[in-house]
Amino acid sequence: MARPKIGIIGNPALLNETYPVHAGGVMNSEAVAEVCKGLPLMIPADPALVSVEDLLETFDGFLLTGGRPNVHPEEYGEEATEAHGAFDRARDAIVLPLVRACVERGQPFLGICRGFQEVNVAMGGTLYPEIRDLPGRMNHRMPPEGTVEEKFALRHSVTFTEGGVFHRLFGAQTVMTNTLHGQGIKTPGKRIVIDGYADDETPEAIYVEGAPGFTLAVQWHPEYNAAKDPVSRPLFEAFGAAARAWADGRQAASVQAMLKAV
Repeated sequence: MARPKIGIIGNPALLNETYPVHAGGVMNSEAVAEVCKGLPLMIPADPALVSVEDLLETFDGFLLTGGRPNVHPEEYGEEATEAHGAFDRARDAIVLPLVRACVERGQPFLGICRGFQEVNVAMGGTLYPEIRDLPGRMNHRMPPEGTVEEKFALRHSVTFTEGGVFHRLFGAQTVMTNTLHGQGIKTPGKRIVIDGYADDETPEAIYVEGAPGFTLAVQWHPEYNAAKDPVSRPLFEAFGAAARAWADGRQAASVQAMLKAV
């Protein structure tokens, strides 16, 4: 049986500091192949190269990855400042309408870090430019030094709504996660349900209420050690199951259906 085709949103990068490339983290591809049991295919997120229609017709699910550039604040009605950092307007132009189309169609996606923020913005929400500058918030950014293992180490807990979709999916109301982000949700978008918070009340887990398909997104990076981590594995397994359902011609499992089934 053919594996479901899962499109991994790529990011622009420079090879040898000179040659432009479309890049994707190896751990994203490994999570899709090993845990989702899907075929990982990278998407060049540039409207000059692909269209939302192309993607919807080609893929069975989408992994909305993290990335250093942030969603441009014009996408949520604010002006850019130095605190907002770098941007990727080409990715904004592809992913934001892709999220809305997937919500409408029931086509599954899993949002990670920037992808989590994209889901919120696509649904009309806003973002804080720098979480660590807010009173009472911790520094959620990646440690500036250290090995990959140290950068992706578990650093804080996330607590989910009792009986909610993430609680049922993980079998625990509180879990430990890594944290490698600077921005975060300011106001949730229309139909965005915040289903999990960090200790400092930073939103960490969301889904789209009433969507006919799989619309989960998390602020941390579950792709790291996905095959072995007890939190990451069930998340990618559920996403893979939704992509297979779409590939088989069945509507991907909705959040509501997951709540009843788990």
